[in-house]
Amino acid sequence: MNALQTSRLCLSPLSEADWPLFLALQQDSTVMRYVSDPRSEEEIRAAFESRLPRWSPGCAHWLCLMVREKESGRALGVTGYIQREPDAGEVGFLFFPAAQGRGYGTESLRAVCDFAFSSGELRRLSATVTAGNFASRGALEKVGFRLEGELRESFQLAGEWHNDWLFGLLSREYRSR
Repeated sequence: MNALQTSRLCLSPLSEADWPLFLALQQDSTVMRYVSDPRSEEEIRAAFESRLPRWSPGCAHWLCLMVREKESGRALGVTGYIQREPDAGEVGFLFFPAAQGRGYGTESLRAVCDFAFSSGELRRLSATVTAGNFASRGALEKVGFRLEGELRESFQLAGEWHNDWLFGLLSREYRSR
């Protein structure tokens, strides 16, 4: 797959050269606050390597895209989706603290949705967000995702149970926006 472009961003498939950025993102406690407890470098490396194989619609692994500023080439974070069913996928994104609050998450998410609904021919995309992560919730809602439910005590972080918000977006809703 080729890189996706927006007015400010270039989203390119993850490559071996992106390992230091991926590691830094995954080890940043601010970034991972709602995502995961600290993981070993070996665990992060395994997650990284699972995203490296060539991707095409229908693959069982994540399409992981490194998000960079077009002008400077500066790495901002990662975004992408995984196809969970023949016609449905799940989106995800992580951004470095310096890139948060600038609309990059929303902009990159729109590019992923455009691609997934056209090239991937998906009918539906979903997202799971730890309750309390209002920044991620806001990005999803700006793109058109709807809150579909909340799973109580669904996810454990730092030894405490947290609820998960479940979001969904249908292709026909997205296209009509």
